[in-house]
Amino acid sequence: MGTERRRSAGAGRVPRRPTALVAAWLMALAAGVAFLTTPATAAGPVGGCTAAEGAVVAVDFGPFAGKVERGCDTTPTTGFDLLHDAGFTTAGTVHDGDGFICRIGLPSFKSGKQFPTRDKERCDATPQATAYWSYWIASPGDDDWTYSPYGAKMRTLKPGDVDAWVYGGTDLGGAGGEPRFTPDDVRIGRVSLTAAASWLSGRLTDGERIVQDGSTTTDYALTADAAYALAAVRGQGTALYKVTDFLSRNADDYVYAAGKDQGPDTGASARLALLAEITRTDPRKFGGRDLLADLTDNVCPADSDPDKNPGCTAEGDFKNAAVTEQQALAVLALLRAGAIPPAATVDRLVKLRCEDGGVSSVLTPPGEECAGETVPTALVALVLHKAGGHDDAVAAARAFLTKEQHKDGWFPADPSATSGSVEATAYAAQLLRALGDKDRAEAAVGWLSGQQLAGGGFGYEGGDTEPALSPVPRVVLAGAGTSLAALTAKDDRSTTPPTDPTDPTDPTDPTDPTDPTDPPGTGPDLKKGVAYLTKAANLKGGTYYDDGFGSGRADFGLTIDGAYALAATGLNDARLRSVVDFLDHAGRDGAGRTVNDWTGIGTAYAGGGSIGKTALLAEAVGRDPRDFAGHDLIAALDKAVCAKPSTAPDRSCAGKGAYTYAPSVFSQALAVMAQLRAGEKTSAERPVAYLKGLQHSNGAWPSLIPPTDDSDVDSTAIAAMALDLAGGPDADKAVDKALAWIASEQLPDGGFPGAAGDSVNSAALAVQGLSLDAGKYAAQIADAREFLASQQNTDGGFRVAKEGQDGSDLRASTQAVGGATGISFATLERSLTGTSPQPAPSPSPSSSAPDIITTGDSGGAGDGGTTANGGGGGGVLASTGAQVGTLAALAALLVLAGWRTVAVARRRTNKGSGR
Repeated sequence: MGTERRRSAGAGRVPRRPTALVAAWLMALAAGVAFLTTPATAAGPVGGCTAAEGAVVAVDFGPFAGKVERGCDTTPTTGFDLLHDAGFTTAGTVHDGDGFICRIGLPSFKSGKQFPTRDKERCDATPQATAYWSYWIASPGDDDWTYSPYGAKMRTLKPGDVDAWVYGGTDLGGAGGEPRFTPDDVRIGRVSLTAAASWLSGRLTDGERIVQDGSTTTDYALTADAAYALAAVRGQGTALYKVTDFLSRNADDYVYAAGKDQGPDTGASARLALLAEITRTDPRKFGGRDLLADLTDNVCPADSDPDKNPGCTAEGDFKNAAVTEQQALAVLALLRAGAIPPAATVDRLVKLRCEDGGVSSVLTPPGEECAGETVPTALVALVLHKAGGHDDAVAAARAFLTKEQHKDGWFPADPSATSGSVEATAYAAQLLRALGDKDRAEAAVGWLSGQQLAGGGFGYEGGDTEPALSPVPRVVLAGAGTSLAALTAKDDRSTTPPTDPTDPTDPTDPTDPTDPTDPPGTGPDLKKGVAYLTKAANLKGGTYYDDGFGSGRADFGLTIDGAYALAATGLNDARLRSVVDFLDHAGRDGAGRTVNDWTGIGTAYAGGGSIGKTALLAEAVGRDPRDFAGHDLIAALDKAVCAKPSTAPDRSCAGKGAYTYAPSVFSQALAVMAQLRAGEKTSAERPVAYLKGLQHSNGAWPSLIPPTDDSDVDSTAIAAMALDLAGGPDADKAVDKALAWIASEQLPDGGFPGAAGDSVNSAALAVQGLSLDAGKYAAQIADAREFLASQQNTDGGFRVAKEGQDGSDLRASTQAVGGATGISFATLERSLTGTSPQPAPSPSPSSSAPDIITTGDSGGAGDGGTTANGGGGGGVLASTGAQVGTLAALAALLVLAGWRTVAVARRRTNKGSGR
């Protein structure tokens, strides 16, 4: 049967794409892309087509306030004809003709208007790559979309093929922008599992439990069922973890809902044990309970007189198992745990067979007449099939169900019913597939697919227009091709960062960002993030980020942040090499400046933080920090350690052990890490002590130096990384306290507070910090990574904060991409072995005036960076959401106006941010 979950390339796999440039251009003559904004539903005419006959096309009108519309062609020929035979209309371009699909419309959607409208796209020439219809294809059995290597007129279809058209942007090779729905979501006879799981997740209160209608009382049974469905669709991940954790914490309340004097509830113990087994945890230690003992210690004896043995009907009953379902689930839980169920409990299931071959939902006393019903018959037969040795009982159940199945695929709840039951059909499909009766199982799932409602839910019976909770988990398992007897949550949604933080491409690591099976639901799409960071419009000449003001000046701090991100992911080592070579060769920006002008190295205004940040990059990529950009950065860093606080008018040193012109905890921490990684433990003693001394009693660090009473997530995370590298009992205690404080600051959506609000930057740094103790903070890390995924835009970049503008910000994106890996700056390593050397850049034209370094210039202020595409703050801060804009100005004030002025500004900033 298997538990493989159907996923699109957008859900984790890399779609297959042609590599030749010519093929890429042919693809461009067919298409466009957008992300689905609502769950895919079976909309559009599909009459006459089946899973094996005809071809299906789906068009996503989400970008135009519509939904995914579906149609089919019973006698498919080409992709172009499929669109028209399915009822869609198209328009080409003046330049390329009708073969280039520039507009698509549907008569039933907005009066047949074609999109994009003329005011958005004239369709005179080939549309721009950021906004066009892209063409995606899938053959029968394909789980993923492939960006079509043909134009629609050149695509020859065969029965069972599926096409998709989505509007938005991608490159000529289709490296992004694939549909957010899977081929199975729009195939005929397939349940949209993603839509069903989304609908079910939306019913979870606080993301962790189902409550009874009209109350706040938890429905534990439905909550467990919801967990099974999430396991089938999404595998191990935050959503499943939250529900499982809730049930674990409340296991006693569920198991002893009737009171501890009544003994454990069989159904509760069985459901929780199954959940433990599905999630690969020990049912003997779930929520502090031995769930298997709950079952085996409470089996009714031969003398089952209710007066002597309350909760018993017959020998082999589990006490308090009032219905057949509970008895069957209890036996199944023991079987799945590898335990041998008491023989009487299995024999009791066998003896429940009625004369018609079915099983009743009531645990009838031996010898009492009964009539079979679909759900208990399918469930009992599934358990007996799992147990083995009961072929006669299983065959009788199969015969009963075969007789009950309607020609349209559905099953009634019982023989007297005249309509299809969604729940009964789902259970029957699970059993039939387990028994190898694929055709009948497919017919049942096909009928179920036609009952899926807008939004992804299901009603109780065929034709219902209102969704209900209890049928959905059963349908999900049937649609996923699995059952409670076989379901095991995939572990490719690990909530922990790489086991080896120095090698994110470790093939054994389930969170490997380069692993195409790593689904995006647990974190951002790092491949798209790296593509955003390295695209030509952002990375000038492939070597640096500019200041965003058109001055031609590089933002060296931001450039190093980008290099850190590339090093953490390992997804574009060639581009990382070009950035490192530019810096190492003292390449000049458009204003004639080098990284040395930014650090101020060799001048009276050398910034210890800037020097440390540069040295740390050299160390991370295997370059010699003692010979980088023509300077010994480590010697310069040692020289930058302050022996004592400076006195007015000299404002270079905040205190003993601080670095010169290092205006933030970020600057101090990065420089500490650079010294320690260079083996300068003795020289780093005073800077480490100074950094420790900045920690507040609550475990947090302030943002700026000299310190104030603010507590900052970003600064606390970076300080923890530095002290973790320093080691020692005192440092370890400081780190533990810091991580506990960071965890306490997490917001309900998984984000973390920063000056800009619910901050991307802060969430990314929190992931890096909490990953220092990944086992303890796995849940918080997973939630933060999901938050980051929610803030990623279609171009691969990230917002500054949840409350901010939707556009992508370079500074936020560098931190989000690198931070999502969980790799500490203190242990970051990326070998550039095997990459091609980059030539030393020739000098760029500079302004006519000499580049004079002053205390107010970026060379002297340490951080010195300016805004870039909406970002703010200096490069040494490596900080996006938390100190956007504000701290950059403060860094300049630090030098120009003195410490007292800065302290006043900081207090105003903290007040304004509500912290």
